[in-house]
Amino acid sequence: MSMKVALFIPCYVDQFYPQVGIATLEILKKFGCEVVFPLNQTCCGQPMANSGFNHLAGGCNENFIQNFAGADYIVCPSGSCTLHIKEHLHSEKQEAEALKIRKKVFELSEFLTDILKIDRIKARFPYRVGFHSSCHGQRGLHLSSMSELMLPAFSKPEQLLKEVEGITLLKTERTDECCGFGGTFSIFEEAVSSKMGKDRIHQHSANHVDYITGVDMSCLMHLEGILKRQHSPIKVIHIAEILNASY
Repeated sequence: MSMKVALFIPCYVDQFYPQVGIATLEILKKFGCEVVFPLNQTCCGQPMANSGFNHLAGGCNENFIQNFAGADYIVCPSGSCTLHIKEHLHSEKQEAEALKIRKKVFELSEFLTDILKIDRIKARFPYRVGFHSSCHGQRGLHLSSMSELMLPAFSKPEQLLKEVEGITLLKTERTDECCGFGGTFSIFEEAVSSKMGKDRIHQHSANHVDYITGVDMSCLMHLEGILKRQHSPIKVIHIAEILNASY
């Protein structure tokens, strides 16, 4: 019997990058999941929490619980939104249900490796690709190891990408440096945010990549804006789109 997976799509993916949501849906279905998309889902409340107004996210919390209660798993193509739900979803009315949801929400690459145990991907993407390790996914969800720790290196997203035929994965010198997006940080600290993004792009450009990929379209959106202003030929693409790339 297939597991019931509820698809949790971030606002910016829904509005600006719907192809990422579609790719996520198709990947999950390929691996035998019964996928549902709760139509009344809205913002998870992360912008309020990041700005210090988590107490104003109560309506978002109640709506999230109403939409996603009952699913076996909740899967999201975003490390930051996933981490927000894992750490901040609470409810005065339904705290027991909120706790259940916090335990069964997963970022896409995390779900594929840890829950579905996928070790073979039938996809082809014959390009030079740089991987951007987003902070929330790496340091919050532990999707990959941190360079400052003297521990064995690992990366769940890169583990999946290495199964894609034709891909050439290239590492930057500072593999886990922040891109500078940080949600509302990019608004309140625009100059710092832009400089950090430019530094990341400079390192990827040195590797002559065709694409920059990652698990968070928000970080990639930030980098894409800088790339376009630089008239760079480098494109951004979400990991779900690469894993779903057909022959």
